[in-house]
Amino acid sequence: MSETQVIRVRYWAAARSAAGTAEDAVSVSGPVTLADLTSDVVRRHPASRFADVIAVCSVLVGDQPVGSRDPAVVVVPPGSTVEFLPPFAGG
Repeated sequence: MSETQVIRVRYWAAARSAAGTAEDAVSVSGPVTLADLTSDVVRRHPASRFADVIAVCSVLVGDQPVGSRDPAVVVVPPGSTVEFLPPFAGG
């Protein structure tokens, strides 16, 4: 079955501002790595500081923080939501 599915990618705060949108829907034909997904969304927003902001974000896949795991080994299944959360200033 080659049915295309979607991964919902949500951006918060400075990431949202840099992307110019609150989210992207990324079509995939199967599981992808977080590294590949990140490369895909960076290509979607080339004329901004988006890549720099994304590089310092905390990432959630579903409700699980990625933390210090290597994005090349973090698998994102179709139907997932991935959230990019920039560091927050203040208290």
